[in-house]
Amino acid sequence: MSSEEIYSGSCLCGEVQYEISPPFSTFQYCHCSRCRKTTGSAHASNIIMPPEQFRWTAGESSVGRYEPSDAKHFAVCFCKKCGSNLPWLAQTGKAMIIPAGTLDTDLGVSPERNLFWGSRANWYQTVNQLDAFETLPGKSPACKIEAE
Repeated sequence: MSSEEIYSGSCLCGEVQYEISPPFSTFQYCHCSRCRKTTGSAHASNIIMPPEQFRWTAGESSVGRYEPSDAKHFAVCFCKKCGSNLPWLAQTGKAMIIPAGTLDTDLGVSPERNLFWGSRANWYQTVNQLDAFETLPGKSPACKIEAE
């Protein structure tokens, strides 16, 4: 990587670490069933970028990979020690998918779109529909998040 801007990321236990450099192709929320399964959440928050702008800096041997047999592009990588989702190379080899929650540094950009909205979880609520707490309920006051 030869960019002046370098952003770092890691797994929960710190065993696996990586670096990325802009520009990024896109930053998006994906609501497909595969992304919901792999994150255990309502959606994945993914940054898509060319593979040459990514590099492992520690623990690459601790990265596991799973590719569903019926998928053309999708895969998932994870730390073999703590189970955290990690960046993965699309099966085509043409895109690196970075789970935004694994970044240790702020990119200064926000998601641009929602994908597979028709597949979203039936229980999904947009964030401004829910009470928000600075810490834990009872430890901080609730507020509503205003739509921007």
